Order: sequence, then C-alpha cells, then structure tokens
Amino acid sequence: MFFESVIDQGETKSQLVDMVQHNRLSHALIFLAKEGSGGLPMALAFASYVMCERAQEEKLQDACGQCAACLKTNKLIHPDLHFSYPVIPRKPGDKPVSTDYISEWRDFIGTLPYGNLFDWLQSINAENKQGNITAEECNDIMRKLNLKTFESRYKVLLMWMPELLGKEGNKLLKLIEEPPANTLFLLVAENDSLILPTILSRCQLVKIPALSDRAIAARLETTSGIPAAQASQIAAISDGNYREAINHLNHSGEDWQSLLRDWLNALLKNGPIALVRWIDEISKMGREKQKQFLRYFGHLLEQSLRIRVLGENSEWARHLPAGEKDFILRINKMASLEQQAAITELLDQYSYYIERNANAKMLFHAISIKLFHILKDKAKVSTW
Repeated sequence: MFFESVIDQGETKSQLVDMVQHNRLSHALIFLAKEGSGGLPMALAFASYVMCERAQEEKLQDACGQCAACLKTNKLIHPDLHFSYPVIPRKPGDKPVSTDYISEWRDFIGTLPYGNLFDWLQSINAENKQGNITAEECNDIMRKLNLKTFESRYKVLLMWMPELLGKEGNKLLKLIEEPPANTLFLLVAENDSLILPTILSRCQLVKIPALSDRAIAARLETTSGIPAAQASQIAAISDGNYREAINHLNHSGEDWQSLLRDWLNALLKNGPIALVRWIDEISKMGREKQKQFLRYFGHLLEQSLRIRVLGENSEWARHLPAGEKDFILRINKMASLEQQAAITELLDQYSYYIERNANAKMLFHAISIKLFHILKDKAKVSTW
C-alpha cells in the first residue's frame, strides 16, 4: 500500500515524509487513529516509503511503486517487513504467533484495509474467542528483529492493536529502547490509554484525525460509482469512519432526505392517515436502515447548529449540497436550539431501542408522538 491509496490525510503524509527526508525519524512510532480513519493503511504506506529503493534518494513524496522493494511490500512479502497482530489458538493448547496467520492477514489487508478488530477476528473464524498478542509472539518478535536485514536498509515491525499486548509486552522494552541498527517499530492503535505506559513512553506519537465527510464521499463515489448525493448522505452518518461508511453502503439504497420530508409533512401537515402510512413503510425496512435514517436526521441537526453559528453564506456552507443546505435552513425555521437538542436526544434514545430489537411499528409511533409534541409550538405547517 502507498500514500496515494490512503484516503485524504495529506498533512499526516507530509509530516511522515518530512521526518524521513530530514533524518528526524524516530525508531518507534505509534499511529493513533480512531476506527476507520486509516491508521493501518497509513502505517503500511509509511513502511513502503521507508523501504523503497528510490524514495529517499530522489526525494519522492511517495514510494515509487516500481522497485523490487515496493513490489514486495505491496504484496506483504518483503523479508524485512514483519507483522504482529492479535491471534487465537487454532486448537486447545496451541501457542500461536502472528506468522501462523500470515495468509489470512494478507487477505484481510487486501479486502478490508480499513477493517477493525472484529472484522479481523471474524476472518479467522474466532467466533467468541478474544484475540491476543502473546508472550510467545513477543519472543518471536525479538528473534526476528535480532537477525540482520535481508534486502532493505531497514527492518520494520508493524504491530496492529498493541492495546491487546498485556504485561508480557514488557519483554519488548529493551528492544524498543535500544533496538538493533536501522530497526523501526510501527505500532497502530485506536486507544492510547490501553497501551502499556512503559511502551507508550518510548514511542513518538503520530495522531491521525478522523476523515472528513467530503473525503469519504469522494472515495465512495470513486470506488462504488454511487451518485454524489447518496455518497454525501452515507458519509454524513459515518462520523469520519470509512469502515462504517462501507457498512452503510452495503445497506443503503434509500433517499433519507425524502423519507424525512415525508415524515415531517405527515406530522405537521397531512395528518394521522399519512403518518400511519409512513410508519408502515419504514417498519418494513431492516434495523440497519432504520438506524441509518435516524442518524441522518441527527446529522442534519448538527449541520443546522453549525450553519447558525457560521452563517448560511460562510465558506463551509457554500460547500453544502444545495438540497441539503435548503433542508437545513428549513430545520432552523422549524425548531429552536432547545427543540433541536431535545430531538437529538430523542433520536439517540430510539436508535438504542432499535438495537435492542424493539417492535418497529410501536417504536416509530412512539417517537412520532414525542417529536410532534417537541415541535408543535414553533413548527411551520407549510409543506416541506
């Protein structure tokens, strides 16, 4: 994987390239990124850049993708690139290490580079077993990193989810603090508070921000060929998480804005018959789509607050899709800040009920009644 394959994150890419080109590269880095932000793809791209035969000499901004090292790192078969990740015993009494699952790991990176720990454990049929980075794994790491390099200037260890490295991780302290020459540790984590403090203190932190809605939408359009409006809707409810966006895409196909417009019209204008018809329609959708719909409404409420603060003619507002901007402005006319806060709390509450398998018809009848009472004092009765 190369930097060009990583979604957005231009500032982080430049920071990493600058470290290498100005000889400020620490021997141990922690890539700290929330789920779906690209921590693992970024670390893989950085490993490719460091091991590339041309990048540093020619001052390239990315690995060349053509030299022998790039061809091998891209296939995850370079002899100087080592991986460590949570694994499970295949049978009782086993003491597994990461290399036991290297074929599955390569498949996982190839298909779900933005996947999370659950995705990985599912791919190795872990069922309800907890993955761990074990003492045996630490011993294997020490053995591999004390060998001489085979082809590259650097030996690189990429450890994914160091949060699952228990006290046995203290075995690695001396190796991390005083590594063999040209040895590089790349740790990819989601929660630094769960990493052993003794390891955390010996590493340089590289914080990777959540992805912007615009970046997620652009990648969805490019890779999935969906319309821009649909990509924007999916990105809006993904909270900067590309994995979540892919999950939504697999359950998408709905026009949430039209569905929301019909709901508000039924509540405020068209009456009980229209509302019952609308509830019948949404009750036929699966739970994932129902949650997506409520998240989309919540997203519009967040945007309505932002447009209140920044103004409808601000630089940010000018980048909003025209239809969405108009809808947001209507929400601000329909409800005060206090009402919008109450609606947001209501949406969160009923999303939880959906997850708990509440009856859909009863749930949407109940939320409709509560939403009507929240809105009735200020709601405009004109058709949306």
